[in-house]
Amino acid sequence: MIGVMTDVTIRVAGAEALDSLEPLWLALHEHHQRVAPPAVYQPPAASWRARRGSYEHWLAEGGFVLLAERGSDLVGYALVEIQDGPDDTWVTGSRIAEVQTLSVAPAERGLGTGTRLLDAVDAHLAELGIEDVFIGVLTGNDDALRFYERRGLRPVMTYVARFKAGTPKPMTGRRGPGGAARP
Repeated sequence: MIGVMTDVTIRVAGAEALDSLEPLWLALHEHHQRVAPPAVYQPPAASWRARRGSYEHWLAEGGFVLLAERGSDLVGYALVEIQDGPDDTWVTGSRIAEVQTLSVAPAERGLGTGTRLLDAVDAHLAELGIEDVFIGVLTGNDDALRFYERRGLRPVMTYVARFKAGTPKPMTGRRGPGGAARP
């Protein structure tokens, strides 16, 4: 057991917990679609299938998952990949952590569950002797970025992308200057 804070318990789990993560992954996937720039997103089932496969790989390679539970309810999780270092750009240690997912149930957001999970991630990484951490934030997820910055993380890289599927068609009914349709 990593820690018990208020009535949320944080514990380390393994691949046996993967199936229980699906609803929280899908809630995060939906949240990303609301806050991120317009794009064509994977349907929920395909998204989970791909993410679950990545989770299996990261756990098999030494990563870990922390579960946040309120009673018997799973209310959040953090899945962390451990990578060999040093990094090719930044000075890091011989092992690097990347928080691949931090998902908190929508009803739990803003109640400290994410903070508790990241505190537990930091504690577990300290036990492993890992000090260097990366966390990706989707463009437009400004609340998440502020949350991580309050914890001492800072932006160091931006991804740009072009997707074969393109971007969704502009929504009808909203017009910009000159009558052009706006997304």
